[in-house]
Amino acid sequence: MDRFLTVGKAAPRTEGPEKVAGKATYAADKTFPRIVWGKAVRSGFPHARIVSIDTSKAKAHPGVLAVITAQDVPDVLTGRQLQDTPILALDRVRFIGEKVAVVGAESREIAEEAAALIDIEYEEWPAVFDPMDAMRQSAPLLHQEMASYGNLPKPMAGIPNVHSHVQWLVGDCERGFAESDLVFEQTFATQRAHQGYLEPHASVVYIDEQDRVVVWSSNKVPFPTKKYLARAIGVDEKKIIVELSSVGGDFGGKGALMDLPLCYFLARATGRPAKMIMTYAEELMAANPRHPSTVTIKTGMKTDGKIWAREVQAIFNSGAYGGFKPNVLVNLPGARTGSGAYRIPHVKIDAYSVYTNCVPCGHVRGPGEAQMIFAVESHMDYVARKMGWDPCEFRMMNILKPGDLLHNSVRLETNNGSELLEKLREKLGATSSKGKETFRGKGIAISVKEAHHGEANAGIGLNDAGEAYVLTTVPDTGTGAHTIFRQIAGETLGLRPDDVRVIVGNTDTFPNDVAVGGSRVTYLSGQAVYNAALALRGKLMELGREAFKCSAEDIRIARGVVSAPQQKPVTFAELARLAKLKGVDLHERSHFKTGPGAGGISFYAQGAEVEVDPATGRVKVLRIISAHDVATIINPVLHQGQIEGGMVQGLGFSFMEDLNDEDGKIVPLTVGDYKMPNIKDIPPHETIFVRDTHGPAPYESKAIGEHSTSPTAAAIMNAIYDAAGIQIMETPVTAEKVYRALHNADHARSG
Repeated sequence: MDRFLTVGKAAPRTEGPEKVAGKATYAADKTFPRIVWGKAVRSGFPHARIVSIDTSKAKAHPGVLAVITAQDVPDVLTGRQLQDTPILALDRVRFIGEKVAVVGAESREIAEEAAALIDIEYEEWPAVFDPMDAMRQSAPLLHQEMASYGNLPKPMAGIPNVHSHVQWLVGDCERGFAESDLVFEQTFATQRAHQGYLEPHASVVYIDEQDRVVVWSSNKVPFPTKKYLARAIGVDEKKIIVELSSVGGDFGGKGALMDLPLCYFLARATGRPAKMIMTYAEELMAANPRHPSTVTIKTGMKTDGKIWAREVQAIFNSGAYGGFKPNVLVNLPGARTGSGAYRIPHVKIDAYSVYTNCVPCGHVRGPGEAQMIFAVESHMDYVARKMGWDPCEFRMMNILKPGDLLHNSVRLETNNGSELLEKLREKLGATSSKGKETFRGKGIAISVKEAHHGEANAGIGLNDAGEAYVLTTVPDTGTGAHTIFRQIAGETLGLRPDDVRVIVGNTDTFPNDVAVGGSRVTYLSGQAVYNAALALRGKLMELGREAFKCSAEDIRIARGVVSAPQQKPVTFAELARLAKLKGVDLHERSHFKTGPGAGGISFYAQGAEVEVDPATGRVKVLRIISAHDVATIINPVLHQGQIEGGMVQGLGFSFMEDLNDEDGKIVPLTVGDYKMPNIKDIPPHETIFVRDTHGPAPYESKAIGEHSTSPTAAAIMNAIYDAAGIQIMETPVTAEKVYRALHNADHARSG
């Protein structure tokens, strides 16, 4: 007999029918009579002074309702945390694609026509695109007024253009290296990458009769957005309502204001609702992609194979602004994972976020982790091979064990890391083989993380007809969060998921709610749903006890009825009527909040097998194995979807997704040019689990959302290393890079 009624079952997606029928409403679908369409005018220079702006032709164009420049909006700086981003460029531009003006018109086409009529004169200034160059004393200073920025972390004194420097220390690295028998050092680089969501950013603002600012946006964090917008436009938060829309994909990219302030000022200037939708060219040139990085790792080793000391320097190309990041402390939590999933007594990690004249960067699935895990796990293979160790054995010798402290000072209680490596090694099988025409090899990568902390609210109840509902203000970004909420509520109340309705509120529903991201929605919001459902269950049991005149121990709740031995069952509908007569409120709300260290620890790994053609450098991925440390899986289909989707995103990061620029100008400005994996690129994929008995989320479940993305690149590069004896230290890997490395290796061996 199954332990659970709904948990562990593949319940249908709550929003599925509406999405496949084309009935789901996105921000771009929201419209009003007399709506104003906005179009931004963007800089064509990476760094320049704005000499003059002539808007006369645009204002005279038929159908134009307003033209706004920086002179027409408050001189304030905005941002999710670091406040360094102007609403419109005032006196200078810092990247190609920065917004300088906005046109509001009767139609989208008229707005685009008029935007092209605005004449802007620039005086081009020296620009810097590489963070290493930007940190030199001779580099142009991009933000002279940086010291005045709101929420500025402590930057690195004496180094230009560094807006954030964070250091993590364990033990004494100087002593650790002095005690080491061998020292290895390498530098790795990763590229800029877009999140790749289908839905571009869209913004709609309506100012109602009570002068309230009502907002629809393709945004996953409604409550922080309300706060950010209030600060940007100078309006009391209480006068702003963020209505939730369907979100057509996120992967970390749907948390910034984007065009919302401009829509507000267009609405205020015209007295009409305003709407803006970014084109995908604008998405690629001016949204908030993953940071390019340069990571240098220095590792001190004992001859017995124990890692004794490690220094890591991670330099992230922040782009022109830091305001797109939800945390200004340099890609937390990824940057602090430089010690990996290993016991290292002496660790020093320095992470820098550096201004350049490039598109501003934000967060992408596992912020900082894809970059750091690629470097750390590639370096692990290098050290293992240089010391004559099997890479898996080397990892098992150094993996975190029960009782060890993680980088966040949480003490590990399981041996899941070792078990995961053992299972992965067994599934992946033997090592490399070299034929006459192709080389085959296998590689692994592993890491560990904790689900992020935060707070969440949820409501649950029965209506007068006894029908159950969950009230939430968490946007479902495509992960199936609302389906999970139904399953948690259903399990607690003894109902099928289909018998629980999801009601989506707005920012007036609760005082706050979870900021979607960090693999924490099921953990935080799920716990709020569960606690509210428990409270409601208690009320239903008490009503049943009174109706049956029996003890609480005799009450049973299942499939929408309350029963007791030798009693006629009472339906939820009958209990709802009884509650109304007795004045019992069957509507519960719950607030759940937790701090760092409570989110549960999960190990996760990838194994890859590849084939390398030495004649061309072409790499073919033969299979990928995802290995995860899990507990109860609430919905196996959604759970597997997260694993497979993350793997595919990691595959794109490994081979093709490259938002490269030439002197600050993004080269791929269409989805056709910005290559992402399609169905033919996806290799055979298997998943294996190590089962834990404890998890921090309801019904002993654990996080899964970000885990399979970050180790993918390192596993693939390590498989190439195993196959061909060359190490690729820069993503994405291409046939040209492999061929060149093979040619250089042959040349070195021959003389």
